[in-house]
Amino acid sequence: MMGERSAQDKLFAADHIYLDFVGRETLYGYLAQHRGRLFRDEDFAILYCRNNGRPSVPPSLAVSILFLRAYDNVSFVEAIERTKYDLRWKVALGLEMEDVPIQKSALQEFQARLVLHEQGESLLKKSIDEARRAGYVTTRKIRVALDTTPTLGKGAVKDTYNLLADGVEKLACRLAEVAGEAIASWAEKEGLQRYFGSSLKGEAAIDWDDKAQRDQLLTEIVKDGRRLLSLAEQARHEHPEHDEAIQADAALLERLIRQDVEEKPGGGCQIKQGTEKDRLISVHDPEMRHGRKSASKTFNGHKTAVAVDMESQLICGVEVLAGNAGDQQQALELVHQAERVMEAQVEETVGDCAYGGGPTRKAFADEQRLLTAKVPASHNGDCFPKTAFAIDLDRMEVRCPAGQITTTYKSSGQNRAGHFVFADATCQACPLRSQCVGGQGPRSINIQHEERLQQQARSYNQTEVGKKSLRERVVVEHGIARLVRL
Repeated sequence: MMGERSAQDKLFAADHIYLDFVGRETLYGYLAQHRGRLFRDEDFAILYCRNNGRPSVPPSLAVSILFLRAYDNVSFVEAIERTKYDLRWKVALGLEMEDVPIQKSALQEFQARLVLHEQGESLLKKSIDEARRAGYVTTRKIRVALDTTPTLGKGAVKDTYNLLADGVEKLACRLAEVAGEAIASWAEKEGLQRYFGSSLKGEAAIDWDDKAQRDQLLTEIVKDGRRLLSLAEQARHEHPEHDEAIQADAALLERLIRQDVEEKPGGGCQIKQGTEKDRLISVHDPEMRHGRKSASKTFNGHKTAVAVDMESQLICGVEVLAGNAGDQQQALELVHQAERVMEAQVEETVGDCAYGGGPTRKAFADEQRLLTAKVPASHNGDCFPKTAFAIDLDRMEVRCPAGQITTTYKSSGQNRAGHFVFADATCQACPLRSQCVGGQGPRSINIQHEERLQQQARSYNQTEVGKKSLRERVVVEHGIARLVRL
């Protein structure tokens, strides 16, 4: 159950004695003076059982410690030490000098409760409310800028052999637990003991330069995995109370085999060529993905999507995306979150060209929202790009750089999705053909479902207002730079 902090301060609390010494204008002094308003125990009642269990550390105290931990960028161990020995923390938290307020495990458990109960937005809103109280936020109509930054995952990224071994180990541990046996004895009984050594690959006595031997080891691992899946299916029927947990671990192993392994024509297994788009890369953090922030910069983990109020430069929205997700995913959800947190209407959303695709523009247009973002550039090798052609959707015609016009339109779907095609004879005789047509046929121009929206965006981006908004997008990069230092 939830422990609560006494409304009556301690007589010898550090903030009564050392507040001026630490400084009223410091963050520690600010927290000391306003912590009762900023963090209240009742705000976190949802995290606890109301009438059962031992009283917890007051959540107002625990969240204050997490706040200081982020501000000073220290580990959980160091945070606990500072609650004991750092005068600034004693003042900020209202502790007496001999107080030991919390243990590391309790602080980590409280943070996990915040995450599991999705309390991040409520804490973000509380910080914005405080900023409004202090005069940093003064309007109920705002403009926000969006961007993403890589967030490295904590799970170990391994090759196919060790990744499959991790999947086998995880499911084996689950089945041993369900059977009420020690994992060592259960694994030995089932002939799976090699998966519980220091490293499957390190202990495999094979020539790693020999593909046949590598494939033989992979075949053995897959065979063990499939046998384990059969045992899991049997355990689900025998222990229905554990069905969900067994199924989750079995599905994980099954996916690992499916994504990385293929059958050889003559029997046996080999590693698949290429990489699946949504490949799972860690058993211990299954949501991690291979991500790419640019053509040359890759990472393993997730993406953090951020919304920043362009006037106050305060972060007003945060979402977590898969590492391989497009930056524009959940862009509208981020805007909705910004409106809830800021208690304001978002009048304009600004992003880079990742947010400028047709589907994203349509989603914003459907909600009658202004989205300012560069239209992704079109490329056509050494030939004229699509933007070199004048597309008139009202008259349904396209004019090429040589001045030729086509009205021949071939639809490939609804909402005018399709392409315009120039006459073959026209293209064959054109003096600009070598700069326009790469192949044998005539030039064609693809038309998106959202072509009109893209045309409007290009025109708006060339106005002084549009150019100004695109320049001001840099505030989100500043916000991310501050965020990643936490």
